[in-house]
Amino acid sequence: MNQPTQPSSSYLDRLESETEARRSIARTEASPFAGAPGQLAEALEQRVDALAPELAALAAELHADPETAYQEHRSAARIAGLLERHGIQVHAGVHGVPTALRAEVGSGGPAIAVLAEYDALPEVGHACGHNVIAAAGTGAFLALAETLRADPHAFPGRVVLLGTPAEEGYSGKEVLARAGAFDGIDAAIMVHPYGYDLADQVWLGRRLLTVTFTGVAAHASAQPFMGRNALDAATLTYQGIGLLRQQLPPVDRVHAVIADGGTRPSIIPERAVMKLYARSKYPETLRELSRRLEDVARGAALMTGTGVELAWDEHPPSLPVRTNQALTGRWVAAQRRRGRSPLPGGVVSETIAASTDFGNVSYRIPGIHPLIGIADADVALHTREFAAAAGSPAAGRGAVDAAAGLALTALDYLCDPALRDAVAQDFADAGGPVDVPAYFD
Repeated sequence: MNQPTQPSSSYLDRLESETEARRSIARTEASPFAGAPGQLAEALEQRVDALAPELAALAAELHADPETAYQEHRSAARIAGLLERHGIQVHAGVHGVPTALRAEVGSGGPAIAVLAEYDALPEVGHACGHNVIAAAGTGAFLALAETLRADPHAFPGRVVLLGTPAEEGYSGKEVLARAGAFDGIDAAIMVHPYGYDLADQVWLGRRLLTVTFTGVAAHASAQPFMGRNALDAATLTYQGIGLLRQQLPPVDRVHAVIADGGTRPSIIPERAVMKLYARSKYPETLRELSRRLEDVARGAALMTGTGVELAWDEHPPSLPVRTNQALTGRWVAAQRRRGRSPLPGGVVSETIAASTDFGNVSYRIPGIHPLIGIADADVALHTREFAAAAGSPAAGRGAVDAAAGLALTALDYLCDPALRDAVAQDFADAGGPVDVPAYFD
């Protein structure tokens, strides 16, 4: 037998049937806030619809020319070009990141940021649909900018479009945040494509651990007793993680590979390197998981007589997403205007969970990271199937609906003081701002 067995879809099938059962009775509560005046909101939505051909074209162009983390030069240039054609001044290479960009309209008052991602994955391109995110964020910002151009007093405050590179594996938003990108910003919003319309979904915090074991090389046959096997230490660590999983919270995830385990079977390896991802639902449980993984690695080193070096977060860690419920209510209201019905949290199983660097933003300032459906429910992120969906007509429609949702949510936030107060209170009740760079120290 030279082929792997094919995984069964039974669990996914059961999850889908359970999701559909919950979906049939679920309904997100209506927002109690008035938001923006009706005529202003209608005019804004019409501006988004007028931009639809350009937004769909942008999503398609980015999809056809994917660029990976920190290499998104053409992608950033396409976004900047669209903004400039509409008379918007764009600042490129901001906050120390060559492929980041920033544009701003309005003055004084509250400030809300609309975020746009545009990096792709190696080999599978836009298999996470960041081309849709970019088009949605750009469209929302353009519609708001054109509203102010038509009436400079249409709404108070500022709207910032922030182009955020390198979400995939590099936590680009945290890099930007440490350089001051969110200073003076009161809230941040973005949207992610998916297989469902979701108002809220679990996004796990994530850290990267590199473990390097150092042993003593020896001839594996003639003098094995003179060696200290670094590969044994890595193997024991891998097994220890497997045993640890029984005591982990249900949604915690640990994935590991042995990146270096020696060169020849006849030589006891003097060096082995492991790469681990640790993910958890809450910041405090991610911190606890980190400590337990360190204990496993140190225990393996002790058993094998090897040295061990632990190096966390080659790229900045990602915290889980903290969803602001007051803002979420306005997103839901906006999406209902588009004929969509975003599902509340808990309808789609939290076992289907990934990570995003927006989590770090959401622990600094209030924010939302809803999802918009562009694919069938069984199409997973980071697959070739999702990459195909991100280039489909449904993706273009999703980008336009998402742009309208972001624009209307931002407009509501700027126009409604009671909403802004509720957003701030919700953030405070959830724990307020967190010192992200120091959290795991």
